[in-house]
Amino acid sequence: MPVHRRYAVTLPGPVGAHARPTVLLVHLSDDIAPGGGHVWTDTTAQWRLHIEGEAATVLSAPAEYTGGHPCLHAVPMP
Repeated sequence: MPVHRRYAVTLPGPVGAHARPTVLLVHLSDDIAPGGGHVWTDTTAQWRLHIEGEAATVLSAPAEYTGGHPCLHAVPMP
């Protein structure tokens, strides 16, 4: 399976708030995820994600992220 250099990851709004989702653009980093695998980060390096297929798992995030969604949708970007 090819490794994509960039992904768009959808961050849902707060549950019950009817807020629009946020789209986070991340790029491949040199970091290794716990247990192996690649890590993608945003430009500020506050978000660190492990992506398999179309599922992103949050490794680290800004303090204001509540983490209510264990799996996020990731779409490869050109």
